[in-house]
Amino acid sequence: MPSRALVVDANILVRAVLGKRVRELIEAYAGDASFFVPEVAYAEAEEHLAALVIKRGGDPEKALALLRSLGQLMELIGSEVYSEFEAEARERLGQRDPEDWPMLAAALALGCPIWTEDTDFFGCGVATWTSDRVRMFLRE
Repeated sequence: MPSRALVVDANILVRAVLGKRVRELIEAYAGDASFFVPEVAYAEAEEHLAALVIKRGGDPEKALALLRSLGQLMELIGSEVYSEFEAEARERLGQRDPEDWPMLAAALALGCPIWTEDTDFFGCGVATWTSDRVRMFLRE
């Protein structure tokens, strides 16, 4: 595993498909960094992406194809990787967004930060990087 690794939240996947900057970051650093995506986060991105693209007047099939191609640059991980951290992740998240526990549990299991735009992770004891700052982490 490369020395730099991030757990990627669903909102980052959506941004990567709908915009250029996040996609370019992923493509630029895919060989030098590891991007881990819990399968539930990928499914969430897939689920919300089609509706967002239709709302914007775009082609949902093209968007989903782009998501799949970006998925090739990342490592999808199942709950077998992080399930033992579920209780701790739920406790750390408290009432913020209990459905986000797989992201936090994956970060705890893999010992790496989370790339997200979701403030629910702030103060959970795991570093978080937002898209406007993540390049600093990836360059290190």
